[in-house]
Amino acid sequence: MSVLALGLNHTTAPLDVRGKFAFAPGQLATAVLSLRDQLARGGCETALISTCNRTELYLAGGAGRQEDLLPPALAWLAGQGGLRADQLDPHTYVAQGHSAARHAFRVASGLDSMVLGEPQILGQMKQAVREADEAGTLGTTLHQLFQRSFAVAKEVRTSTDIGAHSVSMAAASVRLAEQLFEDLRQQRVLFVGAGEMIELVATHFAARAPTSISLANRTLERGQTLADRFGGQALRLSELPDRLHEFDIVVSCTASSVPIIGLGAVERALKARRRRPMFMVDLAVPRDIEPEVARLADVYLYTVDDLSTLVQSAGEKRQAAVQQAEAIIDAGVQSFAHWLDQRASVPLIQALNRQAEEWRAAELARARKALAKGDDPTAVLEALARGLTQKMLHGAMVELNGSDGFQREQVAQAVARLFLRERDAAGRGPASPTADGTGLPQSPPRP
Repeated sequence: MSVLALGLNHTTAPLDVRGKFAFAPGQLATAVLSLRDQLARGGCETALISTCNRTELYLAGGAGRQEDLLPPALAWLAGQGGLRADQLDPHTYVAQGHSAARHAFRVASGLDSMVLGEPQILGQMKQAVREADEAGTLGTTLHQLFQRSFAVAKEVRTSTDIGAHSVSMAAASVRLAEQLFEDLRQQRVLFVGAGEMIELVATHFAARAPTSISLANRTLERGQTLADRFGGQALRLSELPDRLHEFDIVVSCTASSVPIIGLGAVERALKARRRRPMFMVDLAVPRDIEPEVARLADVYLYTVDDLSTLVQSAGEKRQAAVQQAEAIIDAGVQSFAHWLDQRASVPLIQALNRQAEEWRAAELARARKALAKGDDPTAVLEALARGLTQKMLHGAMVELNGSDGFQREQVAQAVARLFLRERDAAGRGPASPTADGTGLPQSPPRP
């Protein structure tokens, strides 16, 4: 059994492509069930991670070869974004087995993020895993993969400086705003949305003590709760077109599938502001602000991709911690690979147990019949033991008798390891050597 990861992220797909494949948290459960149905594989495990900068499918189990899952999975994902598989394929990456585990561990640890060491991705992964688990698509293999990825991420956080002096999208937004406005204490700031990213950005801007902070959200109660934390006011999203002109800085990050701030609304706001500049940051995927807004002369609009250069330049200062983090990840991958190898033996172990149970039941039934007929109990017990012993050794003897030369030597060594272990462990040494040196009884000459 192996693991397959298929995805697209900020390094392989532009913003507008990523936007087509963004799933809101409430859509994850339905999506993983749909994906499992599309794969038409019994026992196949599925999980879906969707953040601002990536959408990834994780698959495991089912009958047949793991790589056979790739074409239907790619077709399913392409269909979610309204594309054909051949159109999406150039923007995707694939990892399998140990490579898939390494990728998941690096994502959880923040090493594969646009912001090196970004902590938010771990929370987003945990939510995605909860959704898959509750939907019933998360089996033993993926459960182990993600739990181990969370443990590795925790060790990376606590043992390295990968997250030290972190410059997130929020901090980058503040830096850019300070380049446009000399003093943020003179500016009015509007946040659109009330999710985790907006909360983080608002925390950074609030530290600069702007003139006012406002928060627009579809649900007024949720917006008011967050606005109260920063001494701001809340407004309904429907009020935005009429009040947009009041704000110098606008930061938006919602889960809307369509833009909520259009070109016309911004043009009207600029006119009311008498062409005073507006600084706008769109952290949403898909976009919250129509891209045409960037062409307006008095608007400075930045997207998540626009912020990447600034963010990564600060991330270079933490590269010294990356090697240490990669070493931790290497150890985690090796541990998971060992677990997978052990899991591969499970069907064989189950088959051996079934066979042993059949032998036990057959010999026990024979012994009971003999006892019921009045046979001597000692003779019955000896027959029971002899029958079980012969059944256990039959396969080994057949293999020994049916092999020649080097093959027979290998079989003999394997049989010795399987059946003579207790002699060695008990300190009595190996069985008396035979002509071939194995300590096993010689098979009769072949005709």
